[in-house]
Amino acid sequence: MKLYYAPGVCSLSPHIVLRELGLPFELVKVNTKTHQTTDGGDFYAINPKGSVPVLELDGGERLTEGPAIVQYLADQHPDKGLAPANGTLARARLQEWLNFTTSELHKGFGPLFNPAFPDAAKALIRERLLKLFAWVDTQLAGREYLLDSGFSVADAYLFTVSNWGQLVGVDLAPFTHLAAYRARVAARPAVQEAMKAEGLKG
Repeated sequence: MKLYYAPGVCSLSPHIVLRELGLPFELVKVNTKTHQTTDGGDFYAINPKGSVPVLELDGGERLTEGPAIVQYLADQHPDKGLAPANGTLARARLQEWLNFTTSELHKGFGPLFNPAFPDAAKALIRERLLKLFAWVDTQLAGREYLLDSGFSVADAYLFTVSNWGQLVGVDLAPFTHLAAYRARVAARPAVQEAMKAEGLKG
């Protein structure tokens, strides 16, 4: 398999999941500004949407959109316990967290990375994100991970997105439950390996 990624962006989530599952894969780095791969290839030929992640399967088929990719990977290896069984309430809880992370947090951060976006609007966006993370903090009180069953693909995604706060002035330090959670996820060997491979840590 091949994972098309850019360092530190949302593709870190499936990267973590691949390593949690212990699967063999090749990393292909993408420049998200030029939309070229490291070998000079046209990334639009890989994904016409122009975004990472893309997971290229052994048969050549390609899957896009992080929440879809991580659930697919987890479902191929149910013994690893990274996603509850389909059709269960626990699986719906997992999807609830994935949807919240992608629609509220992930997309919420987008304008803060855009230098053309007005500062006044960015201030409002930061305020909204802080309110959302305050809610997440309450949900993590007394919990190790998002689901009762333990670490899941939803944790890989929330960890990835929450890392962006420090880059755009969204201070998550006051949220003590979230801080402990983030430290717990960061300490996992697969997370350490993924971040090192992407040049995010020494």
